[in-house]
Amino acid sequence: MRIKGDLPMRQILIALVLGAGNATIASELPADALVAPALTQMQPAARTMPAILGRFRADVESVEHVFDIEWGSGRQAALSALYRSWRERLAQIDAGTLGLDDRIDHLLLSRELEQRLRALAFEAKRLAEVEPLLPGVSDLLSLLEARRAGDAAKGRESADRLDALRRALEKRTATLDKDGVTAARSRAVVLRAARVAETVRGGLKDWFEYYADYDPELTWWLRAPWQALDDQLEASGKALRLAAGASDPETIVGDPIGRDALVQGLADEMIPYSPEELMQLAERELAWGEGELSKAAAELGYADWHQALEHVKGMYVAPGQQTALARTLAQEAVAFLDKHALVTVPALARVDWRMNMLSAKAQLQAPFFLGGEDVWVASPTAEMAHERKLMTLRGNNRYFSRAVVHHELIPGHHLQHFYGQRYNPERQLFQTPFWSEGWALYWELRLWDMGFARTPDERIGMLFWRNHRAARILFSLGFHLGKVTPEQAIDMLVQRVGHERDNAAAEVRRSFAGDYPPLYQAGYLLGGLQLQALQRELVASGTMNDREFHDAILRGGPMPIEMVRARLLEQAPAADFTASWRFYPLAADISR
Repeated sequence: MRIKGDLPMRQILIALVLGAGNATIASELPADALVAPALTQMQPAARTMPAILGRFRADVESVEHVFDIEWGSGRQAALSALYRSWRERLAQIDAGTLGLDDRIDHLLLSRELEQRLRALAFEAKRLAEVEPLLPGVSDLLSLLEARRAGDAAKGRESADRLDALRRALEKRTATLDKDGVTAARSRAVVLRAARVAETVRGGLKDWFEYYADYDPELTWWLRAPWQALDDQLEASGKALRLAAGASDPETIVGDPIGRDALVQGLADEMIPYSPEELMQLAERELAWGEGELSKAAAELGYADWHQALEHVKGMYVAPGQQTALARTLAQEAVAFLDKHALVTVPALARVDWRMNMLSAKAQLQAPFFLGGEDVWVASPTAEMAHERKLMTLRGNNRYFSRAVVHHELIPGHHLQHFYGQRYNPERQLFQTPFWSEGWALYWELRLWDMGFARTPDERIGMLFWRNHRAARILFSLGFHLGKVTPEQAIDMLVQRVGHERDNAAAEVRRSFAGDYPPLYQAGYLLGGLQLQALQRELVASGTMNDREFHDAILRGGPMPIEMVRARLLEQAPAADFTASWRFYPLAADISR
């Protein structure tokens, strides 16, 4: 239907909606939120490396766009060639002629290239470990990649390959528990094989649908062999999950990387501590937190901090009221920052976030608030079992929520996101949990030191999360060292932190599901402690005030915290830089 001449009805409705929406938004936003920033607040571009970082990122995206078959050897070869070429090109730049920020970027890109090359080799090794459980998977990956390279499939030849792959998989799946191949491998490797089968199955479907019906001859040859192989990949994936003891989606298995990879990861993050030293650090932090919990519990009249924690868990808002609580807590945190002139919060940053709800399924891995550009709220849904509803209410009580809303919004992840879009956006290439999660966690430490928690209940809420971060170091490093099982990690969170068991399981599942890097969970408290040490070095000494310090970190963009320190101290890193900043004294440091 059209009205008013040739203007479509749809366009008129859109114009009316947008016009009305803009009028409403403009009337609700503070006027200063819509004012362009002063030119002095905008970053100059008189540097060499930002353009280079931008070009590198674009090149990687182009290669990954074409070579999009996960685990494929063609993808491996293309990315490896690209990284090596960029390494040669970067070596042509004389870092000694660069300014401070460019020197830092040059070093970080050089290290990034080496890390990416190591990651490719590690990925190839992990695929090789599962190939005995998935015979022919490399051949299948080559078939999928050939289409991306523009090689046309041949009907009879491709059908023969698919049928041969199906028969090999069928034979292997039938003997999984009989020939010792599965038993000789860890549950983690068997589960990884299941995930590879599931990934390849999706790629195979995309490959077939590219030809189906558009090429009659190929369709005639391929439909039956493809369907049979698709069914076999599904069956193999299920059989492997069953063999790994992970057929239930709530089962936690994980895939530990081992000590050597953990040590290399810490070196990449510029953390000059061994995994064992970091676990010692975490034990010390957790013991401190347990002591503070006991003090707060005594003020409430409880002899055991576990009892006080149960008291706090019972102080939750009624179903449907969690979003209103979140807004109130967000405003309270911003008011505290303003009162103490801690960080610049632009007017637009205060209002340009949305609130979303986490589904019941999402809460299986994220049982609490999540943040970034927006905030995601965990709250019971009608479909949840009664016991799980109560656990969700208790786990997102008023005081736990008070301690986490500022972590997710302002001054935490939302403020990071706001600055990251406007200052040094090319440094998103160097994103690390020690900077992103460390920054948000640092504010928990800083606000604690400044008395943001006024009552015993509020202190217990903050201490719960601080102890949670210490426990994350213990169970995540312990898991990758082969010393802690997922079940032991859950018990640790229940007994030493005070989690509801379902929430503890969700946290461990999130940590080990493979969606986060191995050091991600350790990055929270370790990054926070790094920033705390740097704040004491620069602000407590009078070199900078709080606002200058915090603004400089946000404007500098993501990077390992030791490079944040080099930047703020104006100490250009050497080309052969090795991390050496011991930001947290341990017994080994005191004896030196």
